[in-house]
Amino acid sequence: MTAETIADPRSPIARPRRKGPNLEKWGWIYMRVSGVILVVLIFGHLFVNLVAGEGIRQIDFAFVAGKYASPFWQWWDVLMLWLALIHGANGMRTIINDYVTHAGTRRILVWTVGLAAAFLILLGTLVVFTFDPCIGVTETSSLWDMCQG
Repeated sequence: MTAETIADPRSPIARPRRKGPNLEKWGWIYMRVSGVILVVLIFGHLFVNLVAGEGIRQIDFAFVAGKYASPFWQWWDVLMLWLALIHGANGMRTIINDYVTHAGTRRILVWTVGLAAAFLILLGTLVVFTFDPCIGVTETSSLWDMCQG
């Protein structure tokens, strides 16, 4: 009888190193960096909208129209939108990769999350940069005077 040795169960599995960029490492770094930036963007957004000025009573259609008239606030909101959606989609991708065992199902779910995030990023960006408070305003609207000037 020959004695065969069994590998220690705690020893790492030797896998060949893939060539190219380590996407998991960059995804991990992105989550940390975007999380820190998102904290700043979100608390700035909440402060301006809920604390500064008249507080929550100031938020109405005219307030949003005034904010979106400024390129600074357009870019602030678009950056917050992009970072949050990519951050969330990357987190969902990680959860799917951890818990879905069937390769085909995993691929479909990851693609679905990616397409949904891309669609929402496109739609949100279009809304922010093409927002026009005067579309559809009639003479009976409270915005009529503002839109005539």
